Order: sequence, then C-alpha cells, then structure tokens
Amino acid sequence: MSEISTRVSKIAESATLAVDAKAKALKAEGKPVIGFGAGEPDFPTPPHVVEAAKAAAENPANHRYTPASGLPDLRTAIAEATSRDDQIQVSADQVVVTNGGKQAIFNTMATLINPGDEVIIQAPYWVTYPEVVQVFGGVPKIVMSDETTNYKVTVKELEKARSLKTKMLIFVSPSNPTGTVYTPEEIQTIGKWAAKHEIWVMTDEIYQHLVYPGNQYASILNLVPDLAERCVIVSGVAKTYAMTGWRVGWTVGPKNFTKASINLQSHMTSNVSNVAQRAALAAISGPQDIVKTMLESFDKRRQTMVKMLNDIDGVNCPMPGGAFYAYPSVKGLLGKTFNGKTINSSMELAEFALDEANVALVPGEAFGTPGYVRMSYALGDDDLIEGVARLQKLFS
Repeated sequence: MSEISTRVSKIAESATLAVDAKAKALKAEGKPVIGFGAGEPDFPTPPHVVEAAKAAAENPANHRYTPASGLPDLRTAIAEATSRDDQIQVSADQVVVTNGGKQAIFNTMATLINPGDEVIIQAPYWVTYPEVVQVFGGVPKIVMSDETTNYKVTVKELEKARSLKTKMLIFVSPSNPTGTVYTPEEIQTIGKWAAKHEIWVMTDEIYQHLVYPGNQYASILNLVPDLAERCVIVSGVAKTYAMTGWRVGWTVGPKNFTKASINLQSHMTSNVSNVAQRAALAAISGPQDIVKTMLESFDKRRQTMVKMLNDIDGVNCPMPGGAFYAYPSVKGLLGKTFNGKTINSSMELAEFALDEANVALVPGEAFGTPGYVRMSYALGDDDLIEGVARLQKLFS
C-alpha cells in the first residue's frame, strides 16, 4: 500500500518550475543556458516597495499574527484598485489576501468544487488549473484552441463542453501561456453564456496590466454584472510589480464565498507574511511608473521574439497581445531530423534544444497542447536574441 495519498500522488509537478530549476542547475554547472521557461519579470522589485518591507520588518506590530483574511489596509487597497481597474464596485470584505496567486486559485477550488463537479478549462492552459481542480475531485473539461484562432474559443465550443455537472468556467485574458487577449465583445458573449447557465466563473486577472497597444483589457464582471454572485477574481502583485518571490495574491468574490474562504485559510495558512503584505500595499498604492517601464520593454521583446521565431521554417507564432509569453507552433519541425536526431514531439524538441543549444523551453504537453512550446520574453534583450538565434541555427 502506498504511503502517499491517492489525491496527492496524482498531482503532476509544475512543468514550468521544473524547466526553470533544470536551467538554473545547468547554469550553476557553468553551462551557458538561456532559459525561456520561468514566467517572471527580470526587473528588480521597485525600490519604494523594498523600503516599505524594510520598515515593516522593523515594526514589532508586524512580528505578530494578523487577520487570516489579510491586513485591513491591504484589503481596502485591493478593493479600491479592483474597483478602479475593473470598473466595478467591490468592498474590502470581499477580499482575501493569499500566499500568491496559486493559493488564491487553490482557495477558490477548495471553497467551490465538490467531487464530480466539472470545470471548463481552455487549452492551452496554465499548468496549475487542471491539477488543482482534480485535487478536490473536480473533473477538468478541456476545450481546445490553436494558433488558427489566435488561441481563442467561442461560446459554441464552450457549450459543447457544458453538461448538467458543469460548476465553473476558468477564464483568463491576457492568457498564460499564449498571451492571447480577448476583445470586450468576446468576453461579454462568454460572460452572458456563463450567467445564463448559472455557471461560476473564476477569472484570472494576474496579467491585466500587461496589455500591449492594439489590445484592450476588460473585466468579465464589469461587462456582465449578472455574474456578481458567481464570479471570483484571482490576482496578485507578482507579474505587475516584479514581485514573484514575495508571494502575495488575493481573491475578490461574493461575500458568502469570501467568508467560507477565510474560514478555510484560517486553518490552512493563517495570515500571509506581514512584511510581504506591507510591500504589496506599497506596490499597489505607490507610484506606478514601473508598470509602464516594464510594459514598454516587454513590447519590444515580444516583437523581436515573434519575428525571429517566424523566420524559422516550420514555426508559426502568433503575436501575443498581453502577458510576456510567446506560444509558437512547432508542428512544422516534427518528424524532421536535426543533427542526426529525428524530433517526433514538442517534448523531444524541448529536450533537444536544451541538450544541443543550451536553450530551455517549456513543451506544449505541459499546457495540454502537444506540438507547441512556451517561451517567456521576460528576460534580458541580449539573452533573448542570443537564445532565439541558437534555435534558428539548430533548426535551420
């Protein structure tokens, strides 16, 4: 008999973190690895945020337990930012501060999903979504998309996946791993469909501030107010403020959901680190210059990366509208032989790129769509150009 629970033994390791860890290990061995795996900005956390953390660490009030739901000042700031950015009215008592965006998603599933409940997830999907659904006995219902529609799905396709057991739709725009941004009209259509069928929506807004010219961010809850009692927003400071290591996220949802989620968190983790919460408060409430600076850099990088990738015969990469990922199709490379090796899958291609060119990619198998790779352009310009140039040479 296995000593590990069936529930946990079924969880797959995070492929994105695994690729990043392997790349860093190879770098530590002295190999010139360029990693496109990790989804984190290469910018430092803004100085005023770090200073706020230093001051918080010196204040004895932050050395003690605080409310499991989050510091009152931070909950208020999150509510105000959500109201401002999503153009909806929410209050502080609808907010729960969590240990990063992952716990926000974990809390949401734990609070809402019962065994047998079906959750509709678009593929390509972020690796954590289906895993967390399954932890609580839910059933992921995957709706496929590809580069021909710029990785968008329609209500018609969602309707095919719906059944009497459908409890939730996970919606994300801008998307990880594709960078796809749905138009307000597309979002409204999907939201009205969910509201009509009384389906909960978990909307992941972690990349809402990383949207490029020609694209428009829109909140599904703003466009479809009828979802107010069946919509949970998950977000955090990680991507917008280069704070991936600080581990501060949150949920914003109906008050009955929030109360239940707080009860859960009071037993699971209690409060998030007070120092990190104070840093997050400074990020949200302070100067927003860093956001514009990062966005301008990411915009240049995405254009460079997409152009260089599309110069590789057999690669097709749509232009992402947000976040900091490109998601090229590499299906045109499969079945071909390079350096004496025939590549039959995107998994093999990623292994080959790491072994032969010291370039770390995340294969599409991790996101539910074999035949693709995810490449983050949240790394320095020189490394980006050098890394893609190595791929051009390897697959020429």
